[in-house]
Amino acid sequence: MAGPVTTYLCLGGNLDDRMAALAEALRLLDSTPGMRRTACSSVYETEPWAVADQPNFLNLVAAYETDLSPEDLLAACQSVEATVGRTPSFRWGPRLIDVDILLYGDQVVDLAEPDLQIPHPRMTQRAFVLVPLAEVTPERVVPPDGPVVRRLLEQVDDRTGVVLFGDAAAL
Repeated sequence: MAGPVTTYLCLGGNLDDRMAALAEALRLLDSTPGMRRTACSSVYETEPWAVADQPNFLNLVAAYETDLSPEDLLAACQSVEATVGRTPSFRWGPRLIDVDILLYGDQVVDLAEPDLQIPHPRMTQRAFVLVPLAEVTPERVVPPDGPVVRRLLEQVDDRTGVVLFGDAAAL
């Protein structure tokens, strides 16, 4: 690899002490070799997406410079989830922590094994992703040649379920 790549991760959870889970996940990511955090959005409380009968989530987006490959970054994110205490659940169900890779430099990644798609395949539909992402990098172009994040956020129909919860500096 030529040098560090900027990656954007979305962290969220809706079980137990949501702020503590976010704080622990950020701490673990920050201590991962090859990862250096460069930005972090505010924390947003968001209504559940797809499965409504569950508690509200807390979400944020963090930017990292990384030397990790996309596959190694996925493994690091999954390790953080396991260490924080995520247990298997149903798709879009409640979880203690979720760490999703949104963007990885300008790369488009589509791997069946491990199951990895970058840019995240549903990020353009989700206000709970786009609101904090636009806070961190509003002019970032979504690869391969998509619009900038700010424009994607303008196109999302419903942002009413995304409410500023607090400053990530409190984490």
